Amino acid sequence: MPLIEVIDLSKSYAELKAVDGVFFEVHEEEVFGILGPNGAGKTTTLEMLEALRPIDSGSATVCGIDVRKQPNKVKQMIGVQLQSTSLFEYLTVSETIDLFASFYKRKVDIKGILEEVSLQDKANAYIPNLSGGQKQRVSVALALVNDPKVVFLDEPTTGLDPQARRHLWDVIERTRNKGKSVVLTTHYMEEAETLCDRLAILDHGKIIEMGTPRELIQKIAGESTIEFASEEIPREKVEALPSVEGLKSTDGHHLLFTENAHKTLIDLVGLSERESFKIEQLQVRGGTLEDVFISLTGRSLRD
Repeated sequence: MPLIEVIDLSKSYAELKAVDGVFFEVHEEEVFGILGPNGAGKTTTLEMLEALRPIDSGSATVCGIDVRKQPNKVKQMIGVQLQSTSLFEYLTVSETIDLFASFYKRKVDIKGILEEVSLQDKANAYIPNLSGGQKQRVSVALALVNDPKVVFLDEPTTGLDPQARRHLWDVIERTRNKGKSVVLTTHYMEEAETLCDRLAILDHGKIIEMGTPRELIQKIAGESTIEFASEEIPREKVEALPSVEGLKSTDGHHLLFTENAHKTLIDLVGLSERESFKIEQLQVRGGTLEDVFISLTGRSLRD
């Protein structure tokens, strides 16, 4: 049995379909990522699984418990780190953890939790005196106080500097290694590729692809990507070149996904000479999760 099972989950606000018939499973000791642009429905999906937002239709079970029928029981089994958390300014880190632990029936080893998130030297520090990365680790610590089977993390590293982000990645890895499952949302490609065993790419409320990071890269981006700039290209002829897996273009910038970069590059240059279009800023590199993301959701920013 999967630890989490989501079947045809939907949520609407008036005419807006925020989550539109989502299906996925999460297994034990797995880091499962939900990746998508702004407004894709990531947070809404998590909040329904956390029993924080009513489910319009479909079903979700967490640890075998029906979220709609037994929301309070689900809340006892999970840990939650929200996108934005307000903490008490006049409590120390250890006092904050002790307060949140009092909401649950389990006894908590505060020292052990502080060690898990590398905050043992900040036990007596007040919240306003912590850095941004330390505050995020406090939020993750609060998600662990009830020894949950599943931990939900909603964009846990947003706004952090690279060092603090990687420190939090270590915390997430340790959490999984202790036998817990982690479900996280993110829009950082490197984070998703590093942490996640499997990914669901969500856009406009629908899951459009799902698999391991490597599977998605091979399927969507191919082994290599040829990146170049050109104002006008004969799209159909470029896409018809041997070994080409796909072409994504935005405002004169092109990503050409291929299984044979050497042959495709020769063919592309030959085509440019015959069709008289100019190639600039040419580079060849391995396919990445960012290529997958852009290919599936587009390059333009959405708020």
